[in-house]
Amino acid sequence: MTVVHEEIAARPGSRAARFAMPRAVDALRQLAQDYGVCIRPVLLRRTDLGTGQTEVIDLPCGATREDKCPPCAKRARRLRQQQCREGWHRPDEPLPEPDEPTDEQRALIVLRAHFVFERGRAEAAAEWDQVAELEAAIVELDQAITESGMRGRLTPVGKSPDGEPKPERRVRSTKRRQDAPDLPRLKVLPKTVGRTFEGRDGQVFQPSTFLTLTLDSYGRVREDGTPVNPSTYDYRRAAWDAVHFPALLDRFWQNARRAAGWSVQYFGAVEPQRRLAPHAHFAMRGTMPRELLRRIAAATYHQVWWPPVDVVRYDEHDAPIWDPDGGGYVDPDTRAPLPTWNEALDQVDADPDAEPVHVARFGPQVHAEGVLGGTPKADKLIGYLTKYLTKSVDACHQAETDRQRAHLERFWHELRYTPCSERCANWLRYGVQPKKARPGQHPGKCKAKVHQRATLGMGGRRVLVSRQWSGKTLADHKHDTRAWVRALLGISDAHDQVPTVDGEPGKPAPVAWEMARQDDPDVPPLQHRLLRAISARIQQRAELRAAIEAARHGPPVVSATSHSEEPTHKEAP
Repeated sequence: MTVVHEEIAARPGSRAARFAMPRAVDALRQLAQDYGVCIRPVLLRRTDLGTGQTEVIDLPCGATREDKCPPCAKRARRLRQQQCREGWHRPDEPLPEPDEPTDEQRALIVLRAHFVFERGRAEAAAEWDQVAELEAAIVELDQAITESGMRGRLTPVGKSPDGEPKPERRVRSTKRRQDAPDLPRLKVLPKTVGRTFEGRDGQVFQPSTFLTLTLDSYGRVREDGTPVNPSTYDYRRAAWDAVHFPALLDRFWQNARRAAGWSVQYFGAVEPQRRLAPHAHFAMRGTMPRELLRRIAAATYHQVWWPPVDVVRYDEHDAPIWDPDGGGYVDPDTRAPLPTWNEALDQVDADPDAEPVHVARFGPQVHAEGVLGGTPKADKLIGYLTKYLTKSVDACHQAETDRQRAHLERFWHELRYTPCSERCANWLRYGVQPKKARPGQHPGKCKAKVHQRATLGMGGRRVLVSRQWSGKTLADHKHDTRAWVRALLGISDAHDQVPTVDGEPGKPAPVAWEMARQDDPDVPPLQHRLLRAISARIQQRAELRAAIEAARHGPPVVSATSHSEEPTHKEAP
């Protein structure tokens, strides 16, 4: 016999009834997120030095992750989507040709030539006082050249401003590996726009490419991303590949430009797969044959020429210790100094049979599809490309089962002890002093982001954008959005609203900026500031929607205090 328990409503006024009521603080926080108001603003105090009047201003925190500030992260994601959209199917070159130098700029270059000539003559004559004076004059002249509106510098790359060469860095041969297929090597033309195709009806198409690159397999995995056989799963290679994945991507685009013969531009995002290995999605401007893309991926590799790490010489409980007298790390038992970084590399260079400590490669699966601009498919792929940008790496795929948690722990444990750079403390584990060693370093406790559990080896940038993608920086795109809103609402630019001294144009009033504290007497409580910001945002959205409707169909009737408005595709600043 089944006993049915009826749910009894809590008595009004009881503890259970009070706890079931919604909290006002939670409702305020949710309302702020709905209207795009930063929930942890940065406090700045602006003081007019002429009148002494102060004003506390809330600035958005600018977080890019939802776990810190969802409104700011959502705004950052929309900005990235706009950046991707503007550069993907661009029909013209994003950067203009440089202007011709003015007569004044040419005169500065001529004067710079005379200074260099006189410096060489004085140096040959051992007139060192005059050499010092000319070097100081050259520095001042270089600053004047920059201030005149010229970019770049006249000092050769690889030398200091006084002409002395910088220390040489250690390089390896660029000869291709014998196990890597060859690629065509064409002259890279200075063009970024992709090819156009003409249909039978005379219509011209300019498609672009959506590309996905993944790493190789480390063992069979289940649908939940966990290995079928954890004992044979290659966690070591997975960790090394994750650390050097950014360098492998750089190699891919270098090879793509050389094989295609034009300056390929891209916008990409790096995210983890369910198996926790990183992979990358790219919006690539233009198209090239899929077979060529597969050949480029197969021929791309990144060699890591570091000291060998096949033998663990010291564990974390018996790590080398710092010798303050010798200025380096020594063996804890014999007190013998460990080889320095340069000495360890010298041993690698002296060995004719030396092999790279690791070679990173892509997997055989390369997904590429053509996309036309302005189509629903392009918008869908842009959303897919930026899907995980507001999440931390470990939050992209939650570990929900014991098997997934065990896989995460083993992968993170391998990442903890994988050297991430020349200065990584994990080199002490293999009997080598890190480059520029310092006291306090310990194996397994390197502070680099790649070793953190929240990054899973992806400690670098999550968004990868080529230099000529849209011809704008992220700050330029943000400024364009603000300018669009201001122009629609008829608001002048910010620099037109700067207070001036006695109303005289061109002389802004002197002001001082400083950080404010939450407990300062002139700072209202956060709840009051959020309420005020929500009200201002509601009115801004109402005005913006009214301006949009007026531009389309004429001025509508709107209420600035209505709470039933939906967010628009662009927000007021």
